[in-house]
Amino acid sequence: MPGTPHGAAAPAGVDKTPARIAGMFDAIAPRYDLLNHVLSAGLDVRWRARAIRELRLRPGARVIDLCTGTGDLAVAAVREEPSASVVGVDFAGEMLRLADRKIASIGLERSIRVVRGDAVRIPLAAASCDAATIGFGIRNVVEPRAALAELARVLRPGGRLAILEFGQPRVPGIKTLYAWYFRYLLPLVGKAVSRHQSAYSYLPASVGTFPSAADFADLISATGFSQVRAVPLSFGIVYLYVAERL
Repeated sequence: MPGTPHGAAAPAGVDKTPARIAGMFDAIAPRYDLLNHVLSAGLDVRWRARAIRELRLRPGARVIDLCTGTGDLAVAAVREEPSASVVGVDFAGEMLRLADRKIASIGLERSIRVVRGDAVRIPLAAASCDAATIGFGIRNVVEPRAALAELARVLRPGGRLAILEFGQPRVPGIKTLYAWYFRYLLPLVGKAVSRHQSAYSYLPASVGTFPSAADFADLISATGFSQVRAVPLSFGIVYLYVAERL
């Protein structure tokens, strides 16, 4: 689950040039959902459901799903609270085209709208949303601090944030197995199914440069949020970050 890209200068060792990353995700878009389910052994559905539950959506809630990709978190939000409305924002045009098709196929066009935009310049008014989500996309943002500050801007005070991102398991045996899978098997399967040379090699590289759970939680706290929690899921393979807008 590489997530989708935004922003403008990259951490050392990982090329996050916007045009390159957007092109990569557009290239794998047709097989993106299939690979998410296969490579996570179906756990991605549970992770998204948990993230949406943490939002505690109320009737009529307005939600922004940043780095929306093909819209799975946006759909999960509306299924959790049918009266909610969601704006999905993403950088990759082909991913958004597939999101639009998915949303139309399940009859949620009135509840979910997707727009092309940058994570550090969200095209929404200040304090216009009740909740925000990012699913496996924040590590692809060149300036995560700026993206978090933008989410703080568009959320009303007390609005809730839920971010899913890959982590590093701490249990020794699981950590070793996961490292082998992530570095060797996942890129091979991802390349074979997506037919893209580098997308699933980029994934372990980008995770390797992402801050630790504690450091990223501190960054969230520093950008306008309180009550920040970093919740390990599936032995820490994934972390769910939950916070409230100050």
